[in-house]
Amino acid sequence: MTQLKRHPDNPILNPNPDHHWEKESAFNGCIALGPDNTYHMVYRALSDQKQQNGVTLNVSSIGYAKSDDGIHFKDQRQIIFPEFDWEIYGCEDPRITYIDGKYFIFYTALSMYPFAPYGIRLAVATTQDFKTFKKHPVTTFNSKAMGLFPEKINGKYAALLTMNTDIPPAKIALALFDKEEDIWSPFYWTDWYENPNTHLLHLLRDIRDQVELGAPPIKTDYGWLFIYSYITNYMSDNKQFGIEAVLLDLNNPTKILGRTRDTLLKPEKDYELHGIVKDVIFPSGALFKNDEFMLYYGAADTRTCVASCKTNDLLDEIRPQKKTGKEIATAQDKKFVKYLSNPIIKPTMELSWQKKGTFNPAIIYLDNKVHIIYRGQSDSGVSVMGYASSRDGLHIDEHLHSPIYTPREEFEIKNESGNSGCEDPRISKIDDRLYMTYTAYDGSSPPRVALTSISIDDFLNKTWNWETPRLISPPGVDDKDACIVKATNSNKYIAFHRLGNVIWLDFLRDLEFPDYKYLSGGIIAQARKDKWDDLKIGIAGPPMETEKGWLLFYHGVSKSNKSYKVGAMLLDLDDPRKILGRTDEPLLEPTEPYETQGQVPNVVFPCGSAIINGVIYLYYGGADSITAVATMHLNTLLDILQNK
Repeated sequence: MTQLKRHPDNPILNPNPDHHWEKESAFNGCIALGPDNTYHMVYRALSDQKQQNGVTLNVSSIGYAKSDDGIHFKDQRQIIFPEFDWEIYGCEDPRITYIDGKYFIFYTALSMYPFAPYGIRLAVATTQDFKTFKKHPVTTFNSKAMGLFPEKINGKYAALLTMNTDIPPAKIALALFDKEEDIWSPFYWTDWYENPNTHLLHLLRDIRDQVELGAPPIKTDYGWLFIYSYITNYMSDNKQFGIEAVLLDLNNPTKILGRTRDTLLKPEKDYELHGIVKDVIFPSGALFKNDEFMLYYGAADTRTCVASCKTNDLLDEIRPQKKTGKEIATAQDKKFVKYLSNPIIKPTMELSWQKKGTFNPAIIYLDNKVHIIYRGQSDSGVSVMGYASSRDGLHIDEHLHSPIYTPREEFEIKNESGNSGCEDPRISKIDDRLYMTYTAYDGSSPPRVALTSISIDDFLNKTWNWETPRLISPPGVDDKDACIVKATNSNKYIAFHRLGNVIWLDFLRDLEFPDYKYLSGGIIAQARKDKWDDLKIGIAGPPMETEKGWLLFYHGVSKSNKSYKVGAMLLDLDDPRKILGRTDEPLLEPTEPYETQGQVPNVVFPCGSAIINGVIYLYYGGADSITAVATMHLNTLLDILQNK
């Protein structure tokens, strides 16, 4: 675990009592190395009390100092101070980046007093010589601390910023600009803020914590190194400030490749424990110097300090490591092999609709891509459907920040406390449409099976024109775990569902389901005495058609420990009521922490699978909390089932 070492000359920047504009403090310094190899630092300075627009207060402005070595700074002077209405009560916490022959200095502008979220926004000043500046208000909403990337990404200017810092929990997000003027365009920011969740970095581990931008990102061979402040128990009297780092994808900086396992630094020294605000360290600037990583930070909101470590030590901790072991099952594996980088989808604290869980995924393989529709659950227990996709079946390439399907009918909207919504989807391709079954639950009545559909074109275009859902299981009966597929050699449809503790099968002439027409059929498989599935069973995802028969995965629960495990059946293609083979032992069972610890411990619960190049990819929920994937060769499993 990497730890930063404080420089023996700390603090490297102190308030100057001879300068009224920085008499109280000189902190949160950010640094840029200019083309002349001079280190340019901008920092937040706090004055002694003065009259500002008829109000007596300590006013923040931006100071400047320079250095030949990045440690010893001289010529402290004020460069940015309140001039306009949009910054009249203070200019705080600058971040500096050199790009395109000029320096961009972003800072927090305060426009109202008493201070209120609406009056706390971002501004920018640009300069080439630190003598003349062009200033612009930037954001149109509550925001602080913006760091510009030091080079364009895919031809666009890029910046990270902290939004809603005064409406906790704050969120760190990415903004991309086609041209420089977009940075301060109110039209750009109005459009950007309409869907802020689509720009987020997912850094929060607990909703009680707070994250805020630290230093502008630094480019490495492995990705963008980004340093930020992580504050635990932010809303309490026991908040604790720490500093963490992540590595972001070079082309898509919202994608996190790795992160530090613990804080890099916490308040310990006297100059960090005592000051204007005690027990505070706050990262504000960073750079590489020879083989050292240098971090500049504010201490107790009073002075600026620096700490360092070996660059390679930090990068080795957070960059993706080459795995040792199998990523995908071999033909010799007689059970499913879990992906080494599971879970592939985890709850996101910044997104309220999936804070509690992202699990029980349906999948469909279309357009050479695995499309994952998972159950997202909020803190209040409401379930919706989220979307992600993968080109190789393992790595998530796209993950939408808004749900694609939400409760819309009375039978799935909560009328009492507890869980409710749209749960545990299964999806099948029938002709030119995708049919999705799911468990509809209003929080009080027994759960029922609902059916909706969408055209394949709309689905691939992410135009979520879902058909109005219909209930297709009878009222007053607990019916779950359902799917519908088209029969192989007829125009009929086959429906599987779990009524009671057993699997039922029903043949359907059509998919109309007029009033009072519900799933029924007959039992095709039951729990087995003295085996691992002796309490209850239900289908996993829709069965997959193979040359040997329908391959149906199912979950089984044991009486002994209520553990959910996974087995398989081979059903006759023409008459799927005939079971040709069934596994005697589970093919997948909970062993990993993400399966044994969660909302419901000891659960692996698949709702979908795909066959890609002869390999089965099985997608499942772990402990009603996360989504994971495991693989097994198709022919290996068929051989097992045919020998039963």
